[in-house]
Amino acid sequence: METIDRIPTSKIQRASKLITTGVKIGGNYLKYYGEKITSPETARDNLNTNNAEDIYDGLKNLKGSALKFAQMLSMEKNFLPQAYVEKFSLSQFSVPPLSAPLVIKTFRKYFGKSPLDMFDTFDANAINAASIGQVHKATADGKQLAVKIQYPGVAESISSDLALVKPIAMSMFNIQAKDSDKYFKEVETKLFEETNYTLELAQSNEVARACAHIPNLIFPKYYAEYSCERVLTMDWMTGKHLSEWCKTNPSQESANKVAQALWDFYMFQVHQLKKVHADPHPGNFLVDADENLIAIDFGCMKAIPDSFYHPYFELAEKENLDNPAIYKAKLIELEILLDKDTPAETVYFSNLFYDVLSLLTQPFQSETFDFSDETFFGKLAELGERYANDKELKKMNVNRGSKHFIYINRTFFGLFSLLHDLKATVNTGQNRHVNVLI
Repeated sequence: METIDRIPTSKIQRASKLITTGVKIGGNYLKYYGEKITSPETARDNLNTNNAEDIYDGLKNLKGSALKFAQMLSMEKNFLPQAYVEKFSLSQFSVPPLSAPLVIKTFRKYFGKSPLDMFDTFDANAINAASIGQVHKATADGKQLAVKIQYPGVAESISSDLALVKPIAMSMFNIQAKDSDKYFKEVETKLFEETNYTLELAQSNEVARACAHIPNLIFPKYYAEYSCERVLTMDWMTGKHLSEWCKTNPSQESANKVAQALWDFYMFQVHQLKKVHADPHPGNFLVDADENLIAIDFGCMKAIPDSFYHPYFELAEKENLDNPAIYKAKLIELEILLDKDTPAETVYFSNLFYDVLSLLTQPFQSETFDFSDETFFGKLAELGERYANDKELKKMNVNRGSKHFIYINRTFFGLFSLLHDLKATVNTGQNRHVNVLI
């Protein structure tokens, strides 16, 4: 397996890497313009494939926030070309790990000693590697352990990395420069939290205790004595990553069982804890031999303030969505409609979000929902494409929506995507959960 002996940590080194990537992308576009003339039917697909590969290859050795950005994009299955989704999804749990010597050096920096001085056994070769850290297998006192080690320089480079990827994000998601700071500050704050493994240890224990009653849901035990701000140790959990388990063609009953645990887990967090695991990608979940869902990563937790929670979920109620006065009031609370809007802007954004919410809230409006429904996900993709190409929207010179939309929408898009991969029918429990909304 390819390993990395060093990670660029200075602003200049990381910027140079991204500039090199930009040059490659420029070359891809030159090739694309030529292919448009000779092979117009395949030119765009080839461009997407080449760009996805060059962007991912440029980010994977940088690790950290730059690679995390690719991971977040991989969850936008309905808004990105498939080539990007497939390539960027590798950032979830399959990137080149640190070499063994660098692992030992990193461990000495944080604990002042070698991992073999702390554990009975320690495999210096990573079992898997993602955007912020990599996992090693160890044993101590008869227990099998998973030891997550953060890459060097990740926390220190968050602000500079975001400055580098900010232009890409603004272009891809039509974010205007004016009033955009609150959105990027929200992302920056969450990334800093994700690099604090002491915080993750506390969050993991908190969620595990609160959700212990949910059927078919399991959490590892965490070990403070083997953890610090850059190293996190937990029980080794045996199972398949959720995406791998889906490829084993489980029975409908098994898929529904796992999906129900996933749904109940998220609904309890959102509606009872008012704090949710906001990183629902397949690399953060395992399925064991007894078809239990195992949740293994709580670095990204999003608190949901009441000022956002109430209007957001009140619009999950069809009667509120279809009541013009209530609907408008909630859009104002959610910062979608603004005092300075012209009548035309009010109509435009009211219609836009009605289309979006009418679709996204469907799973909440019945007792069960079939997440294998290709029509539903096809409409999501169509909606995303329609507004991505909407010239009227691109002319709007102001950003819309509360900063809390970033991670809450990411949570639900990610959750729906996982449930779609499972092809499951879930008891969405209109009466189980919606009653606690208001």
